[in-house]
Amino acid sequence: MIYVATIKGKVRYIIFEATSGYKVGQFHIKATDDEEMQEYKNKTITFTGYFPELNKEDTYIFKGNYIYHNKYGYQFEVKEYQKVKPEGKDAVIEFLSSSLIKGCGEKTAQKIVEVLGEDALTIIKKDPSKLLLVNNMSQKKATKIYESIVKYDEKDETILSLQKLGFSLKETLLLIEKYENINEIIDNNIYDLVEVIDFKKLDKIYLENYQKDSLIRIYACIVEALKRMEFISGDTYHFKDDIIRFLNREFAIPVASIDEHLAYLEKEKTIKIIDDKIFLFETFQKEKSVAENLYLIKNSYNQKINNCSEKIKLLEKEEEVKYNSDQKEAIKSALNNNVCIITGGPGTGKTTIINAIVKIYIEENNLSNIDILNTIALLAPTGRASKKMSETTHLPAMTIHRFLKWNQEDNTFKVNADNKNFQKFIIVDEVSMIDNNLFSALLEGIYSNIKLILVGDTNQLPSVGAGLILNDLIDSEAFCHVELSQIYRQSDNSYIPYLAKEIKEGNLSTNFLEQKDDYNFLNVDASNIKNTIQQICLMSKQKGLDEKQIQILAPMYKGENGIDNLNYCLQNLFNPKDKDKKEIKISDVIYRVGDKVIQLVNDPDNNVYNGDIGYVYKIAKNGYNKDVITIDFDGSYIEYQKDEMINVKHAYAMTIHKAQGSEFNHVIMPISSAYHKMLYNKLIYTGVSRAKKSLVIIGSPECFLQATKNSYSRNRKTYLKELIMNIN
Repeated sequence: MIYVATIKGKVRYIIFEATSGYKVGQFHIKATDDEEMQEYKNKTITFTGYFPELNKEDTYIFKGNYIYHNKYGYQFEVKEYQKVKPEGKDAVIEFLSSSLIKGCGEKTAQKIVEVLGEDALTIIKKDPSKLLLVNNMSQKKATKIYESIVKYDEKDETILSLQKLGFSLKETLLLIEKYENINEIIDNNIYDLVEVIDFKKLDKIYLENYQKDSLIRIYACIVEALKRMEFISGDTYHFKDDIIRFLNREFAIPVASIDEHLAYLEKEKTIKIIDDKIFLFETFQKEKSVAENLYLIKNSYNQKINNCSEKIKLLEKEEEVKYNSDQKEAIKSALNNNVCIITGGPGTGKTTIINAIVKIYIEENNLSNIDILNTIALLAPTGRASKKMSETTHLPAMTIHRFLKWNQEDNTFKVNADNKNFQKFIIVDEVSMIDNNLFSALLEGIYSNIKLILVGDTNQLPSVGAGLILNDLIDSEAFCHVELSQIYRQSDNSYIPYLAKEIKEGNLSTNFLEQKDDYNFLNVDASNIKNTIQQICLMSKQKGLDEKQIQILAPMYKGENGIDNLNYCLQNLFNPKDKDKKEIKISDVIYRVGDKVIQLVNDPDNNVYNGDIGYVYKIAKNGYNKDVITIDFDGSYIEYQKDEMINVKHAYAMTIHKAQGSEFNHVIMPISSAYHKMLYNKLIYTGVSRAKKSLVIIGSPECFLQATKNSYSRNRKTYLKELIMNIN
């Protein structure tokens, strides 16, 4: 049963306290306005909620719901609260002599009330000099008492005022902790809180409390429109007409004087305008920074390697490999240019080239193991891509975020323009995945007297964030670029790399329906896709293959053939319920020991990154009787509490986007008309190119053909190429 009630009383003690401000404690009820709660009067109950601080000395009024929790019993969920100001002489003496007031013991408190009466607090706040009327009161002690009273009052009043505006207790706590001058910010421009509070919430509060069409709101909405448009499209600039349409649609703002507003925002360095192109100022600065830093690297002293052809021949003998002419050119170019770009599709030998470049560089410079760590950095945007580099070269590799020492809490990098890393030979793989912000941060964090080799595939999906880095660098024609085009067969009847090439060119041959050594297309009705996937996985399992070797890739989470539904079915196939396996239900999803899962966000503190795949190792209680799920990420055991599992999903099936930068021995990819516009050329190409040994496509040949011709993933509007070409 749920009651809505107000209770008054004191906090006895705190049972649990999180860094977010969430607290669980015991509360002694002195009074209540709710008939159903009367039975708890003069009794202690458990409460939960978000609070900046709670003091045993204070009396509080809690407003909220008294609910029954299956595990923890009855709890009072606090939605609003306020401190009760002390009343009467005894209450004022108790308050003044509490730990909240510095420099005032019980005797001093009694003297103050004797002189100033039960209105002592009001009198002191109005005129602190009245404290000097108290016998033996020094100026120093009076100042301490006055400042303590004011500090206590200000914080309490701030909490109440923020709640009255419409902020929740949790949001109020975040704001008070983040901003010392929160009241000043609220008075000047509430939208300045957007780093902490979602824009939609701020806009709702503003519309409820302030003038709708004020300039403050119009300016804030223009900036927010640019941010959202950038996020949706990946473009780094936009046109005025598009901005106007977005403002009308999203914020109901008919902007008649858009030119004046844009001019003001440019003057404030919030946006940048070049001709008819409108940028967020920060976005433009980062594109400009990329162009300038690449120019410095390119034009630094270039230390070339003599007799490179001879060294390649020696390496061929040592590695028992034969490089083609494109690969030899790529190796030479990487070693003899300060900036070199190497591109190619699956099966063209990009990984082989990285290994060759590193080996020759180490030998040429006679690097010891310590020298290698101090000189060479092998980087990639994802954990799995960096692991692949490490396995190929037998050298350490890491994510760009880890290399730059990313601070997750404030989204900053400890390695930056003022604190650069010292490596002189840097190879970055999967560059197509890197957005404008990350590439700018990387170049800011390294010196210009280096060699920088950028490796990628221009036909894969573009970065999630804004920018089109790899394409722009190539199109500028300012840097050495070698494209690997020759495909190496795994067998005479292999097809995967050739299929990828045909998809890239948007021109499928009739071979795509023929079974090959490494490929099969099963023409299956959408209603049978899920069952067919299960049958293939079951047969594969009987042949000794498990979920570690098989990966299902699909474009969408929802629907009959969506990832969520596929994961539910595949979990029961690969890791069925077992009385000896612990499991836990979180929301409507069951996780059990042995489950294959994927990390959804970067977590540099634990060295786990977006796209990393792990396996549930243990489910147990910690010392606070809280459920903890331990996940094994390639030997790193990371603990998650239930609320942190929002950053994890099952990974028997996963999105093609999340798979980018990874490779899997055996890939199964469903194709259905239900995926709608998610079926486009670059997405299909990326999915196909994830398969190393075998690929099975299940679904509609017509949808597959249509997808290869669908250029939904259009080229983005970026300015980097122009900045590079026009730099002095």
